[in-house]
Amino acid sequence: MTDRPPATVRTRDTDIGVLDSSGPSQFPQRTLPRARILLLDETMDARFITVDDNSFHCLVSEPADDSAEAVILLHGWPQTAGCWRDVIPRLHGPDADARYRVVAPDLRGYGLSDKPADGYDKRSMAWDILGIMDSLGIDRAHFVGHDRGGRVAHRLALDSPERVATLTVLDIAPTHAMFTNGRMRTAEGYFHWLLHMQKDLPEALTAGRTAEYLRYFFERWTVRRDRLDPHIDDYVRAFEQPGAMRAAFDDYRATHEDVAVDEEDFRAQRKLTMPVLALWGAGGLAANTDIATVWESYTENVDGRAIPDCGHFIPEEAPETLVSELREFWSQSR
Repeated sequence: MTDRPPATVRTRDTDIGVLDSSGPSQFPQRTLPRARILLLDETMDARFITVDDNSFHCLVSEPADDSAEAVILLHGWPQTAGCWRDVIPRLHGPDADARYRVVAPDLRGYGLSDKPADGYDKRSMAWDILGIMDSLGIDRAHFVGHDRGGRVAHRLALDSPERVATLTVLDIAPTHAMFTNGRMRTAEGYFHWLLHMQKDLPEALTAGRTAEYLRYFFERWTVRRDRLDPHIDDYVRAFEQPGAMRAAFDDYRATHEDVAVDEEDFRAQRKLTMPVLALWGAGGLAANTDIATVWESYTENVDGRAIPDCGHFIPEEAPETLVSELREFWSQSR
């Protein structure tokens, strides 16, 4: 890969208000009065990191132990980095058994990150994450990706395996498998994917109805709805920002490009070489499917299981179980 320009890091001192620049930046200061930033404790702050002219909002922990292993958490749709609110304290908080350096960015087009007109193929989105890692001086990390974030992490792990210690994917099968071996049940469960791929139509259908549209999925994709209810309004506000719904649809519109690249890797028998853990909700989108078996065609070393009493949104519905699984997996992978 070619060298990228140095990234610019900006921090936020308050949870709502103006972004302060800690150094030169081509982006002006701006006020986001409707945005809510999740600050979990004194070791976690919100930063805006510029990679290739785009600004990315990231939650970053800085444990006192410089030897702490890094963890990159990548959210899915229709969410933001806030979905990790109950996971992060268990990985780096004062009560954690072992503290990790945690980075949870809003993906390109999501949350408080910029929403450019292009670059939503997973290779470009993976490049964004590599730029964030470079700016923070992180050479290698454990990756955990939920939903769309899992697809970004999968592409990054294929293109840059030296940067990935382990990969954990949550409630997804490989994109390539879904579009080459899909069944009727898959098509029914993922009807939104095909809708989002259409030009202009999803914008027309959801204009002025963002809340109603997103709540449909939060209602039907959960088992532990009580754990998401307090935060759904935050997600709705995030997607009511100018350009947010269009950017999320563009994420899905990149599917043809993503599958074409995946097909090249599959035909060349390029597989993930790092340890992979596949977890899915027993009541989620991947219910009634042995997702770990599906991943076997794309990895050299995979383990996986369903999480009981859990739907699609694993980080919020079952954070205790997720962190327990992650710690055990990382310990065995050293």
